[in-house]
Amino acid sequence: MPRIDRDGVNIYYEVHGEGPPLLLTHGYSSTSAMWHGQVEAFARDHKLILWDMRGHGQSDYPDDPSAYSEALTVGDMAAILDAVGAKRAIIGGLSLGGYMSLAFYRAHPDRARALLIIDTGPGFKKDDAREAWNARALATADRLDREGLEMLKSATRERATASHRNANGLALAARGMLTQRDARVMELLPDIKVPSLIVVGADDTPFLAASDYMAAKIPGAQKVVIPAAGHAVNIDQPKAFVDAVAPFLKNLPAQVDQART
Repeated sequence: MPRIDRDGVNIYYEVHGEGPPLLLTHGYSSTSAMWHGQVEAFARDHKLILWDMRGHGQSDYPDDPSAYSEALTVGDMAAILDAVGAKRAIIGGLSLGGYMSLAFYRAHPDRARALLIIDTGPGFKKDDAREAWNARALATADRLDREGLEMLKSATRERATASHRNANGLALAARGMLTQRDARVMELLPDIKVPSLIVVGADDTPFLAASDYMAAKIPGAQKVVIPAAGHAVNIDQPKAFVDAVAPFLKNLPAQVDQART
């Protein structure tokens, strides 16, 4: 399967179908496999691009802590789009993948045709809330160091079934990619100028208020709450998830530069 070399770190990705590009990013400690239930639906009319973040799945697990960061993750996403010849794409993701999709828009607004933000939040305005989040991320990393991949077996479904080579990459990713350092992504929301769909599971309590906040702050954003679904909304309710996302994708404005994407 294809990979890109990012300064010696190999990043795994896969491409399904043809059409306007759609890049989906998985959540922390999950992998691209979490989207496999949507391949048939989304690859019918799109070039669906799935990938594994560094320290996850089939990508590399560098030992250097500095190889894990928000900026490098956003750079990986841009490099994958380059590799598949996509100047612009619909950018989407779940949880950490949704946050990174917003960070991608902040860095490359001209490369995002639309945003699909799933079961996530935009970060934190207040330092104490951010510090509490970071403390949980660092505790996750410490627990991975102690218990290894065994700890994921009691996690949510998309994480419990994920296949990783080792726990060290996940621990480093928690410290370098899951932690947050500022409110720049949150401050970006009113300036987003592309169609945006926010999807959240009705039972994903930690992210309901964040979803409301993003829907209020992003101009023209649409929001769908999917009943009887938790954090992995696309796995908990796959049909309802596709039914929510497909009309959004279908109704996106035509792109004058579509021939180049």
